[in-house]
Amino acid sequence: MTKNIERLYNGIIKENPTFVLMLGMCPTLAVTSSASNGLGMGLTTTAVLIMANLMISALRNVIPQKVRIPAFIVIVASFVTMVQLLLQAYLPFLNESLGIYIPLIVVNCIILGRAEAYASKNPVVNSIFDGIGMGLGFTLGLTAIGIFRELIGNGEVFGHAISFIADYKIGIFTAAPGAFFVLAALTAIQNKLKAPCATNKAEASDIACGGNCTSCSGSACKGNKELIEAEQLAAQAEKVRKAKEAAAAKAAAKAAAEAKKED
Repeated sequence: MTKNIERLYNGIIKENPTFVLMLGMCPTLAVTSSASNGLGMGLTTTAVLIMANLMISALRNVIPQKVRIPAFIVIVASFVTMVQLLLQAYLPFLNESLGIYIPLIVVNCIILGRAEAYASKNPVVNSIFDGIGMGLGFTLGLTAIGIFRELIGNGEVFGHAISFIADYKIGIFTAAPGAFFVLAALTAIQNKLKAPCATNKAEASDIACGGNCTSCSGSACKGNKELIEAEQLAAQAEKVRKAKEAAAAKAAAKAAAEAKKED
């Protein structure tokens, strides 16, 4: 249970897809013109994430290694189709608002990244919680951006007018540039508060990318895994060498002090 809680915390806070990993920027910038659109897109992606993680984890020992990416795409596409049909039937206004970005969930790097980095290597229950955490983190990011854009651009939040802001609304924030402005402002606040984000690493590392391939959502680090591990080993060896040199120097100084004392 502790590990499952950790997956929720990582997805929402520590590895938030929007503000920390900076993944899924296409729907993040495109559909967040209002808080309801951001919330709807986030929850839709969360549903697909949970179901895809569940299925991929359950089939992780069955799917051949050579065709795992095409298999992941087929599984995700199946669930996206199901979710889109449900939206068309029960929430047609949301389906119309999100438009082409619902089918594009199939190639969303968050979903494929979690499938490759986590669900394909871990048990079903843990993968479900990973999907819930990442989905809620994505939903939180999209909704936050949508709230700011709708509030400043229309003087509203979830369609409800805010009287003291309505007279000072700035229309550009509901247009395409507004998404960049809000995302940049929120990232700047993270940097100012020293919060972990893609542009403000909380932990230093001996190598450029940190070498944590288990939580990497892309393929670049995995393709260079051997190089990363070699650099890690070299860094560790260098630390050991320096520690030995320091210990030897300390021992020599101690021996010299004792010899001087005897004289």
